[in-house]
Order: sequence, then C-alpha cells, then structure tokens
Amino acid sequence: MQMPKNARVVTPDLVVNGTVEIHGDRIGAITEATGEPDGWILPGFVDVHCHGGDGASYTVGDADQARKAAAFHLRHGTTTTLASLVSSPFDLMLSATKAFRPLVEEGVIAGIHFEGPYLAESRCGAQNPAALRDPDIKELDQLIEAGAGTVKMMTIAPERAGALEAIEYLSVQGVIAAIGHTDASYETTMDAIAAGASAATHVFNGMRPFNHRDPGPIPALIDDPRVVCEFIADPVHLHMGTLAFALHASCAPWAVLVTDAMSATGMPEGEYELGGLTVQVSDGAARLTNGSIAGSTITMDDGFRNAVTLAGLEVPAASQMASGTPAELLGLDDVGQISPGMRADLLVYSEDLRLQAVMRAGEWVDR
Repeated sequence: MQMPKNARVVTPDLVVNGTVEIHGDRIGAITEATGEPDGWILPGFVDVHCHGGDGASYTVGDADQARKAAAFHLRHGTTTTLASLVSSPFDLMLSATKAFRPLVEEGVIAGIHFEGPYLAESRCGAQNPAALRDPDIKELDQLIEAGAGTVKMMTIAPERAGALEAIEYLSVQGVIAAIGHTDASYETTMDAIAAGASAATHVFNGMRPFNHRDPGPIPALIDDPRVVCEFIADPVHLHMGTLAFALHASCAPWAVLVTDAMSATGMPEGEYELGGLTVQVSDGAARLTNGSIAGSTITMDDGFRNAVTLAGLEVPAASQMASGTPAELLGLDDVGQISPGMRADLLVYSEDLRLQAVMRAGEWVDR
C-alpha cells in the first residue's frame, strides 16, 4: 500500500488537499497537491469503550484474548483502544489489571476502563447484578497501585453510597471518573461533575430518561463542557435522530464515538457470554434473554461512517469525535490527529467512506 498522492487530509485546523509524509513511525509533513482530491486520510481511531471482538473478550482478563481483540479492531481502524471490563468480583478486576499491565507497556492497549461494578441496579442493563456494589476506596487504591498507570477510566453511578468520594479520589489519582448506568437526579449528577467526573458512559443508554420536569443526568452531562460524552453510533443503541441531536448539542470538542463492542463483533450470529450472562446476537443486535442491550457489534469504522451518513455530521467533526477528542480525554499527546511529530496512525478512506488501509506507527496493517 502507498499513501495517496492527493486526498482530503483531515488536520486539526482544516482539510488539506494533498498527502502525508512519513518519517519512521512519525508524521513528517502534510504536503499540498493540486487537482481534484480522491478519498480521505484521517487519524487513527481512538476507542475508549470496547469489550472485545473477533470472538475474544477483554472482560475475562485474559492477555491472549486481549491481544486478539485489539488486533481485530486495529484492522478496522482503531489504532488506540482501552480494554473495557464489566462489573466483576474484585479478584477478577485485580488479576485483569495485572495481566493487562504488560500489554499497556507494549502498546497493545492504552489502558483499562472498568465499566462498573459501582453501578445502579435499576440501570444495570447487561451488567451482572450479582457483581454490583458500593464504591470502595481500598479496592480502587489496590487497582491503581497494581496497574501503575494501567487503570485509565472507571464508570460510576454517582447516587451510590460513597460515590462522590470515589469520584474525587479517582480524579486526584489521574483516573477518568465517568458517570453511567445511573438513576441519578440532575442535582446529584452536577455534584458528581463538581467532584471531578469528566466523562459520561454511553449517554442515553443505561440512564434515567429525560423528563422536562425531572431532567435526570442526560442534560447535565450533555450541557457541561467539563464532561466528555460517549455515544454509540449504531441504530440499535440510538435512533439516528437522537444521535444527530446529541452530537450537535455536545459538539465535537466534548463528544466521543465509541463502539461498546463485545466479543461477538465480527462473528456469526448466535449465543455469546458477557460478564457471566448469556447474550444472543441476532440482526446485528446483542441482547440478554430479558431484552436488555448487551453491548454492540460495530467497529469504530462502522460508527464513524454511521455518524456521517446516517446522523449527518461532516467528516472532520466525526473524525474529531472518533480520534482527537478521545485522545485528549485520555491525556495522549502523540495520537489522535494528523500533525508533524505525531505518531503515524493513519486511515485511508475512499470517497464513499470505505476503509481502504490502516497505518499504525508508520507501518501498514495487514487487513
């Protein structure tokens, strides 16, 4: 594969017609070209919420499965990813942290996102109710110490006992506290943001619905620029009209596209497992036997294209939500954008937004 000579290169400030020069594993320069451009060059996707793919799951804490899942999503454009676990006993959380720490050091994954177990029973969705509990600072301290920088994010329902103290503790420790799977009031949500919560897990899903007299968490999260909101860009989790509204309301600098992908992503329909619960995948939707949605079966490539073609976003805005904003959320300063000196994580797209090639650290990925 060769870099296109004249494509629409999406940089942080503008779209440049031309090409990208590569120096080793870094972006050298963006060179302008004349004539009509063909296709797009985008920064590699950054997924902060992914549970697995290609039949492999991050949720079991197994390093080999984590490598397989990360490799699958890399082939579909995700050059940086968090490994998201679901609500689990503390022993599994601790062993997963230790098992994934070497993968972070190797660059296979960028860290761990614990989606739970400090979540609301009433909004647990596909989380195992048996694993839910109140936040425990001692647990958090052990996880953070064992991970030595591996633990990047934790989703918490702020109405649980001790949640605000846990959010403040995580914030001080440099771990992103995300609000999600919550039945919290508007006021409690604002208290959590004031305590240091800086992200919101798959907004609308796993949350008290909006009501104009009792607004709940959704408007508090979407309206506050201190909070980066996740959105799952598939027609299963969100009606495309809802997605369009939310992305325009949040705007690119504080909204991120995520997959919430489970192990069934890229696999045939059938029966799978998530956090000890049985999941049935049919017609692209993953659900528990009670009908609750259990993650998605999309890749970041799918989500990006849906945001543009179904929700009506411009390509640069969707790219910012899929790359630049999530990289900034994670505090990563060398990925997520096309600029000289950044790691050469690049995606080549056709004019009709079909992924043609993936480059990570200056090397083309075998797809």
